[in-house]
Amino acid sequence: MNTKTDFTLIGAGIMSATLGVLLKQLIPTAKITIYERLDKVGAESSDAWNNAGTGHSAFCELNYTPENEAGQVDISKALKISESFEISKQLWAYLVKNNLIPTTTPFINDIDHMSFVWGDENMEFLKKRHKALTKYAIFEDMLHSEDHQVVKNWVPLMMEGRDRNQKIGATRMPIGTDVNFGMVTRSMIAYLASCDGVAIHLGHQVEDITDKKDGTWQLEVTDLHSKVEKTMNTSFVFIGAGGGALKLLEKSDIPEANGYGGFPVSGQFLKCNNPAIILQHEAKVYGMAEVGAPPMSVPHLDTRMLNGKRSLLFGPYAGFSTKFLKNGSYFDLPLSIDAHNIFPMLGAGFHNITLTKYLIEQVVQSPKERLQALEKYYPTAKIEDWELITAGQRVQIIKKDAEQGGVLKFGTEIVTNKNKTLAALLGASPGASTAVSIMLSVLQECFPEKLKSTTWQKKLEAMIPSIGRSLITDASLCRHTRQYTTEVLKLEDH
Repeated sequence: MNTKTDFTLIGAGIMSATLGVLLKQLIPTAKITIYERLDKVGAESSDAWNNAGTGHSAFCELNYTPENEAGQVDISKALKISESFEISKQLWAYLVKNNLIPTTTPFINDIDHMSFVWGDENMEFLKKRHKALTKYAIFEDMLHSEDHQVVKNWVPLMMEGRDRNQKIGATRMPIGTDVNFGMVTRSMIAYLASCDGVAIHLGHQVEDITDKKDGTWQLEVTDLHSKVEKTMNTSFVFIGAGGGALKLLEKSDIPEANGYGGFPVSGQFLKCNNPAIILQHEAKVYGMAEVGAPPMSVPHLDTRMLNGKRSLLFGPYAGFSTKFLKNGSYFDLPLSIDAHNIFPMLGAGFHNITLTKYLIEQVVQSPKERLQALEKYYPTAKIEDWELITAGQRVQIIKKDAEQGGVLKFGTEIVTNKNKTLAALLGASPGASTAVSIMLSVLQECFPEKLKSTTWQKKLEAMIPSIGRSLITDASLCRHTRQYTTEVLKLEDH
């Protein structure tokens, strides 16, 4: 079988779903084909139980505001991430307002976002962070307290049984949210499936990607159920396959992919199975990362709203697996090593021995040790009220570096070919929360002239009213935009 399409999106997760929606809105006649290896949409990193950080908006994640050697708190990353999340909310509001995705069960809910620390040094850092962030409208609602009673009013479960003499500090953002990205993804893919010119193929694996002389791409695809092999010709390829993106990028043989490697990190959570305890806590509370821990391992006691039901998780406990996907193969890591990336990977490994040691310690943790970590946030916790679950797999970027040979990067990166007919997204956190901004970057990178056109500009402004303007420096725009999305998404106006 040999078919043709305009755009081919590999992976049916939040990234492909978002890009597909943007493209179909901008080019209604576009022919779009989506291939997903699994039999379910959004079942890997986008799935609610696999997505460790839901509703990332930099309100509470302390690793987004590092302190430099001079004692100054760098808030630049937090500002950017928070703005990106507001941009995502605008697209979701557009889809809801225009009845393009169902809203029977809300995919986004109000949940306080909090940071919680103890000890003089950490408390001083939190105060400086609060002072720096609240200068901007996007963070102006953030509250700060070091008073036990005030914090107890915010999170009673965490203060129960805590030493009254322990010095603590906390910040609280009442406008925080919890997002079920699996539900968002499936809703957007369902919308795309209802559009003319869009084909969704589940249970299909892309085996090879070949650059044709005419500037198009040829994809070799296998139907995993019938074992039928298909050939697809396409003008544009987006690889949004999460941990599987690196292997697919290598198959394209573009020189821009040289030097990239991947380092997989898995995660586990303690899930509360006691309904009475779940009802006593309603917040996402993030603490400080352990020394040597990767950013995605920042401990948090996390209220989740999944399909209308409330849950409570604590973690993550980091782990290591050679799989690049939760449903992947243990050969993923060894098979990803090639001549072009072996030295960057060795270099990154040499310079991250502390991280390796940390992951090994996490893997061999006993239930008692996991409980001790939980007790720092919930002093009266009992192990029988919790069960250990495995979350999703993340693949951090390893990139060639002139000085160190290779560096481990925490974040996401877009890799494109010279002709801008192929784009791949590598990396992990903050990922899903900033999906709209990332996909707008793909459009900017690959279709710069079309993006300047009046037609595209008007349509993008309808979907994302703040586009082209700053929600960081324009306080009035920030407040107005947030009020608009709050009303449409039926969130509480704090």
